[in-house]
Amino acid sequence: MKLFRKVLFWTHLVVGITVGLVVFIMSVTGVALTYQRQTQQWADGFDMRPVEATAERLPVAELLRQARDEQDANPTTLLLRNDPAKPARVSFGRQSFELDPYTGERLGAGAVGVRKAFRALMGWHRWLGQEGEGRAVARAITGFCNLAFLFIVISGLYLWWPKSWRWSNLRSVVLFRRGLAPRARHFNWHNVIGFWTAIPLAVVVATGSFFYYSWPSSLVYWVSGEERPQRGSRSGSSDSEEPPPPDDYDGMDALVSAALEEEPAWNLATFRFGSHPGAPVAVTLDRSQWGTRVDQRTTLVMDRATATVLREEIPSQASRARTWIRWLHTGEAFGFIGQTIAGIASLAGCFLVYTGWSLSWRRFLAWRRRRTASQVGAVTEAGAGPRTPPIGGGPALPRPVSVLRASVQPDR
Repeated sequence: MKLFRKVLFWTHLVVGITVGLVVFIMSVTGVALTYQRQTQQWADGFDMRPVEATAERLPVAELLRQARDEQDANPTTLLLRNDPAKPARVSFGRQSFELDPYTGERLGAGAVGVRKAFRALMGWHRWLGQEGEGRAVARAITGFCNLAFLFIVISGLYLWWPKSWRWSNLRSVVLFRRGLAPRARHFNWHNVIGFWTAIPLAVVVATGSFFYYSWPSSLVYWVSGEERPQRGSRSGSSDSEEPPPPDDYDGMDALVSAALEEEPAWNLATFRFGSHPGAPVAVTLDRSQWGTRVDQRTTLVMDRATATVLREEIPSQASRARTWIRWLHTGEAFGFIGQTIAGIASLAGCFLVYTGWSLSWRRFLAWRRRRTASQVGAVTEAGAGPRTPPIGGGPALPRPVSVLRASVQPDR
């Protein structure tokens, strides 16, 4: 057991030094991304014309027609918010913009600079700021470092585990202490921060592996006993397909009313339209504020002509788990408190890297001092010469040891 602990310690140290810089970058950017949604919404309020709630909202069919005519394409998604002071959002593939639900007018592009800043932070968080072909290499590096950090967190908890659970032993590794020398202070920080953030940090790091590798998702499906769905490929080129005819959105008002009656406590309602007019509409009704709670979401498939529910889409056990993982990584699965905990865990990662580097550097300096002292001692002994008898006889005495050797202080 002692040998295993020694091997684990040195592996923990070497891996930490190797991946420390990348982990530090990912941790710093993770802290900056903690409140991304709230910050973007707050910044959008300064760059978009506010919604002035009037007596009645514009009919959904008319709202969609205005967006279609302005963009010269059929919308693919419409998001409605139950808050009368919040705008609607219409999407055309990956492009989306906010609409005044009372007039149908665009409300502006929002805080473009803030969104670009968050995209840049996300680029550093996942790809070390690389673009194009460099992203593949950077993604491999960050994916490996993420798994290595998970090993560091788990092995660190094992190395922290005290032999005796007496309070006198635990106090120095679970509580911050004052008045310590730099090495002892960093050792105290490393232990205390690692102990209190080990579980949330392990969750954040473990769920991060799903963004880099496919085998974690396959493992989730295997554990649940379900077969992973295969992505099908489209036949033919999309360039040769004719664009669908303009949709008139007749019957959409009745469909929206029927859908909202299914979930009176809805906060967000997302309508996804098919590729051709008349296709069934997928409606997702969410009771959460940001759409990050899987357990507060209902998805219905509704017929456009009759405004009736064709079926309720209930995700499989593996699909629900896979969706939860996305929001567990950011902490948004548990709302603002979860985001805060995830942000604190990311901040803890920064301190763990810093204190780990500091302790490793001090260990190296102590080793170099001991090595220098042993070399000086060997040279002194070699140059001491033969023993000489003292005046008046008696046993031979060695020459005095060098003052330099005696002045070498051991590591503290």
